[in-house]
Amino acid sequence: MIMDYQLIKNWVFPEVDRTYTENDSILYALGIGFGQEPTNPDHLKYVYEQNLQAFPTMAVVLGYPGFWMKDPKAGINWVKLVHGEQRLTIHKPLPAAGRVIGRTRITHVIDKGADKGALVLSERTLHDDAGNHLVTIGSTTFCRGDGGLSQSDESPPALEATPDRAPDMTCALPTLPQAALIYRLCADNNPLHADPAVAERAGYPRPILHGLCTYGVAARAIVQTACSNDATRLTALHTRFSSPVFPGETLVCEMWRDGKEAVRFRAKVAERDVVVLSHGYAGIKA
Repeated sequence: MIMDYQLIKNWVFPEVDRTYTENDSILYALGIGFGQEPTNPDHLKYVYEQNLQAFPTMAVVLGYPGFWMKDPKAGINWVKLVHGEQRLTIHKPLPAAGRVIGRTRITHVIDKGADKGALVLSERTLHDDAGNHLVTIGSTTFCRGDGGLSQSDESPPALEATPDRAPDMTCALPTLPQAALIYRLCADNNPLHADPAVAERAGYPRPILHGLCTYGVAARAIVQTACSNDATRLTALHTRFSSPVFPGETLVCEMWRDGKEAVRFRAKVAERDVVVLSHGYAGIKA
């Protein structure tokens, strides 16, 4: 079955009206590794209800329309899906608990050729119940088992590669062995991240970590190293997913200053010396 360009490009998503609680904010923070230092105040502010803050990348799991590509009507080989890129622009901080309205649309369907797959780009906005625009979220999914479409969109501007020099800052953070099992409770229950048999069919030796969990850990490293542990300074976070991470591996985030209000970054897995996030950009308030 060949992916239908018109069907995917015009896929209709209902608005997602989501009320989230302090417990949801805490669960997300635990999933990306906060709490590993249980008496550290820079951890506790995300995992303890007293003066609780929502970590900004939690926005990527709110207003999510669900694993719609698994719908048989989509005609997508969902087992071979790979998260390609993630972009996040933060307009206003998320409260620790509240209500958001998520609106999703498909912006691009890009054919890479028969037997080479296709890219599906989506955009989701989150507004609070007063109508304030909180964030804009962009996501690229690489449909490895699809391609050879009847139509194709032009690719949007690409993310820039990181500088070809030694990084200005480095931060290493471990991921939890059970991180994927916690993180999937936040939004994405794709069995690829829990079921060894599904992971094997997809070509992996064991379940992999969600790309967005890796993304959240990298955001932690950037906030800790480049924002003096003040997450309200983070205004944007864009990156490309280059290779999967296995739960329990150590993420090493390398950062380059780009003026006063941005850093470029990439992340490697220390145990395998493999780049897992590339072409990274973080906007930072001075």
